[in-house]
Amino acid sequence: MPTRHTRPYVLLSAAMSIDGHLDDASPDRLLLSNPADFDRVDELRAGCDALLVGSSTLRADNPRLLVNSPARRAARQAAGLPPYPLKVTLSASGDLAPALRFWHTGDAKLVYTTQAAAPGLRAALDGLAEVAALGARVELGALLDDLGRRGVRRLMVEGGGSVHTQFLAESLADELQLVVAPLLVGQADAPRFVNPAPFPGGSTRRLRLLEARTVGDVVLLRYAPKESTP
Repeated sequence: MPTRHTRPYVLLSAAMSIDGHLDDASPDRLLLSNPADFDRVDELRAGCDALLVGSSTLRADNPRLLVNSPARRAARQAAGLPPYPLKVTLSASGDLAPALRFWHTGDAKLVYTTQAAAPGLRAALDGLAEVAALGARVELGALLDDLGRRGVRRLMVEGGGSVHTQFLAESLADELQLVVAPLLVGQADAPRFVNPAPFPGGSTRRLRLLEARTVGDVVLLRYAPKESTP
């Protein structure tokens, strides 16, 4: 019988304004966190096997998605791990420019796409990233199965809103770490933490709160999305 591989533990991480926005509508990135919280996120990254971000966030923010602390990178290497976790993205269209900083920093990179988009994306990202075709669609369940086969045990998902929405709507997130910043964006066209979706249990289901604490001037809320309060 074929070996059954365990899907990774999925941790969603996001920072939002009081009114639920990930950013404002200006061309400049809105910084929602503070130095203490950025360091907390860096520690989270260092404890994961893979980091995932959606293609829209790659194009909009051009992130590097790294473990910034040299001490944390050294600790990973001392444990027999690469200094940086695997960097993962997904794109049904294959519209990912090779000039993005994501490809030119860190260690291994992996892109999940469709069978139709894979040839063009492999040509565009030759030497920069592995391209894995999942079939006619990029299904998150298949993505997690493949990461499990690759030995990924802990996956940190860092956005954006469409990706977070999909993980939560499909009940694939084991933990949500949500930081609330003391800001009000108030712009209808600003991106939100999640989009409208048929979330499991509907609007009356109350998720179990794991932790609530302040980190400087922001509040960290940890939830177990697969669990409800009694």
